[in-house]
This record gives sequence, structure tokens and C-alpha cells, in this order.
Amino acid sequence: MLKQRVLSAIVMIAVALAALFGLPPLPFTLALAGIIVLGMWEWAQFVGIKRPVARAIVGFATFGLLLFPIMASTNYIQAARFLTDETTPLLLLGGIWWIVAIVLVTSYPNSATWWNKSIAAKFIFGFCTLIPFFIGTLALRFYNYNLDQFQGTYLLLYVFLLVWGADSGAYFVGRAIGKHKLAPKVSPGKSWEGAIGGVLTSAVIAAIFLNVAPSNVFGRELATVPFIVLSMVTVVISALGDLSESMFKRQAGIKDSSNLIPGHGGILDRIDSLTAAVPVFAIGFFFLL
Repeated sequence: MLKQRVLSAIVMIAVALAALFGLPPLPFTLALAGIIVLGMWEWAQFVGIKRPVARAIVGFATFGLLLFPIMASTNYIQAARFLTDETTPLLLLGGIWWIVAIVLVTSYPNSATWWNKSIAAKFIFGFCTLIPFFIGTLALRFYNYNLDQFQGTYLLLYVFLLVWGADSGAYFVGRAIGKHKLAPKVSPGKSWEGAIGGVLTSAVIAAIFLNVAPSNVFGRELATVPFIVLSMVTVVISALGDLSESMFKRQAGIKDSSNLIPGHGGILDRIDSLTAAVPVFAIGFFFLL
């Protein structure tokens, strides 16, 4: 099992890096859209749709809903213009959704009494989770693309490394001194001590990054304190992404979102933290810093 998990991780990292550095805007957008389709196919289980045919219909419907806007916006995509009058409100919707998710997670299982039986509500939750992530990822990856093709790559990789580094910090601190459960009814393994450790780790990562990276690595100089605060907020919200997926899986009575990735579970199991972190960091970077 461990060997399978390690091999899968190596393959995923290699494919992700190849896509980040090798794909131009339109192919990258289509590839990311494929991940969103698979994510919504998995989300169908959270809604209560377990039959393969019905889940496939959800996947095909998501594919159609994404494909038509992508084809209609081909010129914008090829020009690397991802934050437009149409997409910016959808990105901001992600920020609103994660505020709502805080209430849902902290009040679970009581919160489930008003959304558990609503198919529409659970599909809306899926839309608010995956579509802002889709737009935020594209906006970060192709930031200043026409000036420097890889500037946005470094920006997006920073978010990934920030979240993964904070996850490691939370894990080790939680294992060492974790005693107070963070959300026992949602994810019993997480502790307040681990969460605080993860946030402090993110502050250290941000501070080190600002000191070792060129001042214009993202195309402009960044004020130290606001950047560190944004990094810490991003990590706090990334933990919420993990907790919210755990909440939906627990309510649906499933362990993993799927078995698409050997040893790792499903797509959502691997990107749950990023679905929250990416849009929040994007909002902060583009509109607040």
C-alpha cells in the first residue's frame, strides 16, 4: 500500500509539473476542466447519487457546462485574460462560500438538518467549491503571462508549497502535542495545536520566501506583513477545505471520494485543501495586496 501510494504521488507530481511548465493557456484550461469534471463526478456521491450511470450523467453535464464557455472565450484564454467582468464575481463567490462553510463545519451535524435532503443545495456547494478554484488556478498560473511565461507558475507553486508545508507542520505538531480536538464531529484526528502549528509554519514559509526570492519574483514587490498575513489566512482556509470535504463524506457515509488514484483515493481527496486555498489567495493577491 505504501509503495503504491509513493508511486502514485511521484506520477502526480511529474504530471502536475509537466502541465504547469509545458502547457499554454488553452490546453492547460482544458486539462484543468477535465479535473473539475472528475471532481464533480466524485461530488455526485456527496449529493447522494451512487449509481454509475447517474454519476456519469453528472460528469457529462459538467463537461458541457464548462466546454461551451471555454470555447466561447477562446480568444480571451489564448491572450491569458482570465479575470474578466464575468469570471471575477465567480472568483469572489469562492471567498463568500468559504465563510459560509465555516458556519456549516463548526455547527455540524446540526447544520446538516437544512442541507442534507436538498440535492440542489449540495450541488451548489460543489459549484462554489470547484468553479472558484478553477478560475483562481487559471488566474494565478497565467498571471503576467505575456511578459513572463513562468511568473504565474512560480506564484501558483508558492500556494501549493505553502499549503503542503503547512500541512506537514500541522501533522508533526499535532502528533507531538495535539490534545484538543479541532472538529471532532467532522475530523477527529485534527487538533487545535496542529492547526496553530500549521499556521505558524505558513508564516515561517512566507518570511523565508520573501528573504530568499528575488524582490520581483511575482512581477512586483510585496510588502512583508500583508504577504505573511495573506499566507496565514490562506492556510487557515485551506484547513477548512479539508474539513468541509470530510463533513460531506461523513454525511454521505463514504471514506474516499473515489478510487481513481491508487493509494490516495479520489481527486477531491487530493485537492480539498487547494480548492479553498487557491481562490482565497487569488482574491488577496489580485485585490488586496
